[in-house]
Amino acid sequence: MGYRVLEKKDLAPGIYSLKVEAPLIAKKAQPGNFVILRYKYTGERLPFTLVSWDPDEGWVQLIIQEVGKSTREMAQLTAGDEILDLLGPLGKPYPMQKYSRPVVGVAGGLGAAPLYPILVGLQKMGNQIITITGARNKELFILREELQQISREVLVATDDGSEGRKGFVTDVLKDLLDKEQVGQVIAIGPVPMMAAVSRVTKQYNTPTMVSLNALMVDGTGMCGGCRVTVGGKTKFTCVDGPDFDGHQVDFDEIFRRQRFYRNQEVESLEIFEHACRLDSAIAKLEDK
Repeated sequence: MGYRVLEKKDLAPGIYSLKVEAPLIAKKAQPGNFVILRYKYTGERLPFTLVSWDPDEGWVQLIIQEVGKSTREMAQLTAGDEILDLLGPLGKPYPMQKYSRPVVGVAGGLGAAPLYPILVGLQKMGNQIITITGARNKELFILREELQQISREVLVATDDGSEGRKGFVTDVLKDLLDKEQVGQVIAIGPVPMMAAVSRVTKQYNTPTMVSLNALMVDGTGMCGGCRVTVGGKTKFTCVDGPDFDGHQVDFDEIFRRQRFYRNQEVESLEIFEHACRLDSAIAKLEDK
């Protein structure tokens, strides 16, 4: 018996949300936790952050971006379909605490999804939240209304200038740190963005946490695939993280490791897209 999809929503081009029936996971979930998902017997094991959950109704929400073969296949799931495996909650919960100064959350693209539950938890503790969110263009923003509800203000940056400031989230962050002291910065998004945010905050001596998305297979620390170097020591993202001190992370190592399977990923996607085109052509012939 699998895990039933209760709801599927398209949030932005190539980004969708799945609400999945998982009562045991929902009862134990905490901000910062993630799950390992395998949607079919021959599918990949993929890590996804728990964005929201309801322990009473017994569901969890995942937000997924179509990047490779597996995430594009999963985009075809609809309400009533079943996911084969869902393992979790995994990882260490985010270390919550009350700060005397505002907490700044910095989200790059899909990073808004894992950042949101952490900011919700911090806001419930009485922290004042400022959110900086960035994307390539305004059509790719997600969770905007939800972030506005828990934030003192939401500052926006887009690469093309279609909304907010034209530029990067680091530009907005610099302006903010020039005029206001903050208690903590939490940056989640693409590795280059988290590395850039950490470089900026180090100049201001501002504590910074990042959520690492290292390559992961089993999610329990057995395979060693998600190892990263933090403060000169080897850590495993799945059991020691995913949240780490951004000023201590060896981002260069993560860059290199993320490229290990690039050729295989491209090849797998090309085969999948070719099969999809072939299926479409056959269907058209059958209609005739």
